[in-house]
Amino acid sequence: MKRATLVAALVAGGSLLAVGSFYAGRSTQPTASAPETPTSAAERKPLYWHDPMVPGPRFDKPGKSPFMDMQLVPVYADEASDGGVKVSPTVQQNLGVRTAVVKKADVSSSFDAVGTVQFDERLNVAVQTRVAGYIERLAVRAPMEQVRKGQALATVFAPEWLGPQNELLALKRAGVAPDLIAATRDRLRAMSIPDALVRQSEETGTAQARYTLSAPAGGVVAELGVREGVAVSPGMTLFRIAGLEKVWAVAEVPEAQAVRLVRGQKVKAELQADASQTFTGELKEILPQVSANTRTLQARFEVDNRSGKLTPGMLLRLQVAGAISSRLVVPAEAVIRTGTRAVAIVRKNGSAFEPREVKLGADLGDQVEVLEGLREGDEVVTSGQFLIDSEARLKSVLGAMGAAPAASEPAMAMPSVYSADGKVESVEAGSFTISHGPVPELKWPAMTMVFHRVGPTVFADVKPGDSVHFEFKKQRDDYVLVSVQRTGGNK
Repeated sequence: MKRATLVAALVAGGSLLAVGSFYAGRSTQPTASAPETPTSAAERKPLYWHDPMVPGPRFDKPGKSPFMDMQLVPVYADEASDGGVKVSPTVQQNLGVRTAVVKKADVSSSFDAVGTVQFDERLNVAVQTRVAGYIERLAVRAPMEQVRKGQALATVFAPEWLGPQNELLALKRAGVAPDLIAATRDRLRAMSIPDALVRQSEETGTAQARYTLSAPAGGVVAELGVREGVAVSPGMTLFRIAGLEKVWAVAEVPEAQAVRLVRGQKVKAELQADASQTFTGELKEILPQVSANTRTLQARFEVDNRSGKLTPGMLLRLQVAGAISSRLVVPAEAVIRTGTRAVAIVRKNGSAFEPREVKLGADLGDQVEVLEGLREGDEVVTSGQFLIDSEARLKSVLGAMGAAPAASEPAMAMPSVYSADGKVESVEAGSFTISHGPVPELKWPAMTMVFHRVGPTVFADVKPGDSVHFEFKKQRDDYVLVSVQRTGGNK
């Protein structure tokens, strides 16, 4: 009896243990009806919205970009970056995107200019007479004749000099004191009688009234103020001689280049007509006046002309030397100028691009100096910038079309639909020509115009002559039919 009771107890305990293990196993194993739930795309919350082409400003809600004609693009936590747009390598190849590296280069501030040869007016010499008299003979009879230093120019007869010279000769014959003779000579010198003429009078014993005017410097006679036989008076300019040892090359320099001019800059000049003829010179003067028409300044370069090959009016090609400095430069084609700012598109990695506003310096022809916005080593786009911009706009539009707005976000504005009554004039494969009445919403009067349809089989039962009530909307530059209802048959 006791043995049977023990067996029954053991069986009951095993049964309880099996039942407990079964329920324990069920509580620890996952059920098929409760799989792990991944984070859905709808639960992704944007960190902010931005314009891919102006990535700096960030917005806390969607809408239209204040900078570009495109919708703002959301940026999520798993793709947040400094902004920009991603373009696949295949699309880059199709767009023909080319890039260049921002680098420092040794840039010279030298530039070329064209100058006109003029007389150096600092070398001009005026030949005057200080006594009243007459021109007996001219040795130089025409302007622009070339003369050398000491060459005779004219013979002047001065009768006023006869009296003082005769007085000196009389005192010497009378044997007066030497002090009186010296005082008389000083008086003759004060009357501008040349010392050589006084010595000639003393040697010959006869007063001299004729003397020869000589060229005080070499050059050309730029001005001839007398003719043979004319009377002259003290202070009258008889000749003006322009020196030719040095000449001026006067160049019109644009304002942008004039700021780099410094007095003393060396210049290499060559004849416009013969590049083998070269000369050296130096910047002497920058005239303080800007031409209102050409926005240029005049610069005077002093050019060595000891060879005498340069004459006024010739054209010289000037190569103005400047200092060499290391500057940060980019190709000029990499910069997009909008009128108010300059932008360069920078490649951040293989497929990401970012626009940056830059501050430009000197224009160096094929290159341009960058003062701010870029660093050495940055890779900038030199070809295809506008296509990348279009790619960004396209992605923004497609993203806005494919993504449904959340309940907390404002819905995209749908195109307005307008309605009118009219008569079908003609039917084409992709359009109807309809004469319709006024459309007050668009401020249209009654008129006949073409309305497009989305396919050749749409509204196939509508025939020319039908009276219709139709609805339409604007799609880009066209007006597309939304619905057409016949209100009457052909008339």
